[in-house]
Amino acid sequence: MDKPVIINGGLASDDRGTLSFVNDFNFEGVKRFYMVENHESGFIRAWHGHRHEKKYIYVVSGAALIIAVKLEDAKPDTPPEKVFRTVLTDRSPKIVVVPGGYYNAFKTLTPGTKVIFFSDASMEETKNDDVRLPYEAVNTKLWEIPYR
Repeated sequence: MDKPVIINGGLASDDRGTLSFVNDFNFEGVKRFYMVENHESGFIRAWHGHRHEKKYIYVVSGAALIIAVKLEDAKPDTPPEKVFRTVLTDRSPKIVVVPGGYYNAFKTLTPGTKVIFFSDASMEETKNDDVRLPYEAVNTKLWEIPYR
C-alpha cells in the first residue's frame, strides 16, 4: 500500500440498540493499540510520522478530521491535492489505513471524541521509526473547514 485508504463499515439498528462495525478490517499484523481523547474539541494533534509503521485509525465516539501527508511532502506550503483528508465519525464507522512513509494528524470536531490507533509495530520497533514535526511545519490551512 502506497497511500492512505478507507475501510468502510456500517451501522445496524433495531429495538435493542445500534451495532457499529467495520467487518472488512483484519487485525492480522496489529501489535498494539491506544486511544486518544483531547481535552477540548477543535484541538489538533500533528504531525506524527513513521517510515515503516502502518497505522489504522478509528473514531469510537464523536468526530475527527484526519489528515495524512507523505513524509517528503510535509512543508508549510503543502498544496491540498498532496494531502489525504477525511472525517471519521461514530455515526459512519470507517477505518483509515495510513501506510509507512506518512505523517498523520487529527483535529477533534466534537466534544468527547475518542480516537483509537492500531499499529503494526511494537513499542520497541516504533522507537527508531518515529518522526515528528511541529504543527506549523505543514500547511496550517489544511485544518480549515469550509462553510457550505
